Amino acid sequence: MHMTECFLDVEPFLKLIRRCKSLRSFKQIHSQLVTAGIIKHRDDLVVNQSIGFLASSVHNLEYACDFLNQIQYNPSSFPFNTLIAGYVGSDAPWAAILTYKRIVQNGFLPDKYTFPVLIKSCAKVVGIREGKQVHGVVEKMGFSSDLFVQNSFLHLYGVCCNCNEATKLFDEMPVRDVVSWNALISGYVKAGLFAEALNLFMKMDMEPNVATVVNVLVACGRLGNLGIGRLIQGLIFKGRFEMGLEIGNALIDMYVKSECMNEARRLFDELPTRDIISWTCIISGLVQCKRPKEALELFRAMQDSGVEPDRVTLSSVISACASLGAFVCGRWVHEYIERCGIEWDIHIGTALVDMYAKCGCVEMALDIFHGMRQKNVLTWNALLGGLAMHGLGNEALKYYKQMIESGLRPNEVTFLAILSACCHSGLVEQGRMYFYLMIDQDHNLTPRIEQYGCMVDLLGRAGLLDEAQELIMTMPMQPDELIWGALLNACKAHGHVELCRHILDKLLELEFNDSGVYVLLSNIFATNGRWEDVTRVRRLMKKRSIRKVPGSSVIEVNGRSHEFFVGDTDHSHIKEVHLVLNMLAKQAHLEGSV
Repeated sequence: MHMTECFLDVEPFLKLIRRCKSLRSFKQIHSQLVTAGIIKHRDDLVVNQSIGFLASSVHNLEYACDFLNQIQYNPSSFPFNTLIAGYVGSDAPWAAILTYKRIVQNGFLPDKYTFPVLIKSCAKVVGIREGKQVHGVVEKMGFSSDLFVQNSFLHLYGVCCNCNEATKLFDEMPVRDVVSWNALISGYVKAGLFAEALNLFMKMDMEPNVATVVNVLVACGRLGNLGIGRLIQGLIFKGRFEMGLEIGNALIDMYVKSECMNEARRLFDELPTRDIISWTCIISGLVQCKRPKEALELFRAMQDSGVEPDRVTLSSVISACASLGAFVCGRWVHEYIERCGIEWDIHIGTALVDMYAKCGCVEMALDIFHGMRQKNVLTWNALLGGLAMHGLGNEALKYYKQMIESGLRPNEVTFLAILSACCHSGLVEQGRMYFYLMIDQDHNLTPRIEQYGCMVDLLGRAGLLDEAQELIMTMPMQPDELIWGALLNACKAHGHVELCRHILDKLLELEFNDSGVYVLLSNIFATNGRWEDVTRVRRLMKKRSIRKVPGSSVIEVNGRSHEFFVGDTDHSHIKEVHLVLNMLAKQAHLEGSV
């Protein structure tokens, strides 16, 4: 070897490779490396820097493999393993599998360091078929007893929800570490086998780590198993685990999924730092638990904190606006999505259709609906429910036919919207038809109490009280406040007092505590001078400790929702409200006098 060859200056080439932005530029650098003799001497720094660039570009795998063949270390597999690992971490992990196949055809001999990264790429693309092929190669080459390789296969089978293969492999492992246990537990969780995940956790014979705790909390939330969840929370408070953001978010999610929003909110408030997951979890939980006003308040706090909402957060916020009828806030969210260039998905589109429909902007809801490239049954249900709410029964039936023609299968909520549309538009014959169509063998759906409630309301409004009673008698479940309320409203409208007495006898038999039904029943008796029956209702309410829930209304002012209850004197602006009401009353009186 000549002395000049020992002191080749590679620093200029390293700088060029670091600054390289395109494959074309790298090819020029490659030719210079060949000319300077650096490729021949296979400098480690140059090789590593080159592999780093090639791994970031997946558009020419053939060139990358040929380049590595020129500088291949025999018998070292390090450059090839590094290139495969680089592809695994890229946006196109499938490139790792293609690269492996090509370099094996060129004579590359993989080792135990090749397979963990290769199996990881199979997991990223959910390539169970490719993974099993690799498993066969591993068996033949004698690497199947390597713990890292085994853990990689556990992770692959878990990601692909192939829990049978994962369990079999786990049971055959002579040595396991915490990664092994976590891989199988997370596989069970991903496959929806939450009870199996908790059972495996209880059998765990080593100290769990953060990943274990997060997976177990997810399983607890899905099962509503607060016992194990609170046990883990107790271990956290005792210092067994650090209350980091990941565990904090998992605990909040567990309480949200178990509908324990007070505990979830308390944990959220105690978090020292919060990320988008923390905010989204608590906001969506409040919406799902029918606490939309709190959800909007937290969304404003989120904006003040500087955390940018994502599509999931925005979908939940739009749903909260729909529940409150907060049109101004909902429209602001819509404009925010457009302004920030946030890509629409089916969830945002469906939430906007629902929000505009519930806020009375049916035309806007229809515009968004027709502009959506993809729609699912939830999207159609949102539109049908909005049309039904505004008495557009025939329009709802027309869109239902379009939904069927599109190939989508209706569900129970679809029929609830259709029955509601028939009810609000007085379409009795159509309502009967769709109710029995629901249980037809083509749809084979079981009506829930909500569908029965719609039918009772529809028949009651039409004065068909005997048919409504017969339907109630055939119900497979006990009637609830919706059923009795619908029937009582029909009695009130058609003056059927004797049926009200029959309903009162039924209430005496049942443990029923809804105040609205009792108050409505009492008012009907009072209107018809049946004071003895009024007394019976009041005594029954007192005996069962039933108090009338005060009525409330919500109004949106300057983008904020304000809720007022009957008899409420605690509102911060109550004096101003009364002042304006008095002015309006005087104005109405004056105009009436004129």
